[in-house]
Amino acid sequence: MSVAKFGPGGGCEEFRLSGAKSVLDAPAFVKGYGLDAYEYEAGNGLSASAESLLLIGQEAKRQGIAMSLHAPYFISLSSVEAIKRLNSVEYIRRSLSAARLLGASVIVVHTGSAAKITRREAMDFARDTLYKTLESVDTYGVLIGLETMGKQNQLGTLDEVIELCSMDKRLVPVVDFGHMNARECGGVFASMDDYRRVFDVIGDRLGDAVAQDLHCHFSKIEWTAAGEKRHLTFDDSVFGPDFEPLAEAIVREGLSPTVICESAGTQTRDARRMKDAYERSMK
Repeated sequence: MSVAKFGPGGGCEEFRLSGAKSVLDAPAFVKGYGLDAYEYEAGNGLSASAESLLLIGQEAKRQGIAMSLHAPYFISLSSVEAIKRLNSVEYIRRSLSAARLLGASVIVVHTGSAAKITRREAMDFARDTLYKTLESVDTYGVLIGLETMGKQNQLGTLDEVIELCSMDKRLVPVVDFGHMNARECGGVFASMDDYRRVFDVIGDRLGDAVAQDLHCHFSKIEWTAAGEKRHLTFDDSVFGPDFEPLAEAIVREGLSPTVICESAGTQTRDARRMKDAYERSMK
């Protein structure tokens, strides 16, 4: 039977206040919540030693926690500056090496900006950067996940991500439902069928296996006319989106995604709320 996995992205406020000494304590903390996934956050850069990463990976395996890694935010596949695109290849290489030590199955990468050039030009730059990456970097069997983005001037609509992922099977979409909702100023996911369509489109264009085991992010996100403003907690009742219809869609379609919660400071507790909703939908 296919089963979805849930967990937090990074350490929540409760983890930081728990007396935990380092990320090495995170797998046990997450397991204590009855969760089964954890995304190692390297958004500000990779600073941990290879030894530390290996120990975290070993502890995650011991606790039964599926690992992923969020690559640095300063990666830009579509930068107008060639040196930044070449640097991005190196940052992806380092992220893949770190993911291998962590035992992570996927790294999450931001595609970049489309603010100063046309979206087609941005796509051409991103495609070239990914081509150079795949030609020169050992992925160690780790997937490169391209994330749907929340600001309208960013590259990363669902269609753009799917188009880039169609280049190679080592590229997969990371669907951030909160980003998709914020980008369109809300109302994108009003029903179970709205969520089901995302999986259907991915299955049609990239194959059912990709849609089946999708790596996802979920949080409620405040938005403005330009898209994403800031991440919220599950206590928000204004901006959304709501998770329950997604839980129903996952169960109805028999899917087994990994859903990482990126709530603002309450990501572990809210990941547990997601798993509870999923388990209720299974009954």
